[in-house]
Amino acid sequence: MNAARENRIEERIRRMTPVSAPPEQQQAIVTLFKEMATICQVEGRQVSRCVLVGPHGEKMALPESVFHALERVAEVLARGDAIAIVPVGKELTTQQAADVLNVSRQYLVRLLDEGRMPHTRTGRHRRVRIEDVLAFKEQRDRQRQAALDELTRIGEESGGYDDVK
Repeated sequence: MNAARENRIEERIRRMTPVSAPPEQQQAIVTLFKEMATICQVEGRQVSRCVLVGPHGEKMALPESVFHALERVAEVLARGDAIAIVPVGKELTTQQAADVLNVSRQYLVRLLDEGRMPHTRTGRHRRVRIEDVLAFKEQRDRQRQAALDELTRIGEESGGYDDVK
């Protein structure tokens, strides 16, 4: 791998940029996921002696926990979704947290200042735990869905929708 490509990959990881499979790799990923799922079923979720083979035939043992993480990655990519890997307990910058929530950094800072999401300060900089960002996102999504359901109910009661037949 050349240095420029390696730096781009490292930057994407650092910024938690979601990774998705190009269309030409989709079928291979679906096949990989099915094979990994079969291995787990046959082994009763006890994956033993998995080996990672490098591009030049070099082999190394693949720990069971890594196998299961790769299985999850393959599952998500096989569905056609993108994936971002974030260590649990990781503290994010305000820009990283804003990127996860798909909001502006200024809006996120306002949420922090209003006390709507816990955060810490490192000098002048705010830091937000990934768990808190994801919990906020889940709560926000639930509230949005409840509001949409209520608007739909009101619209149906007021005759705003024609009967679907």
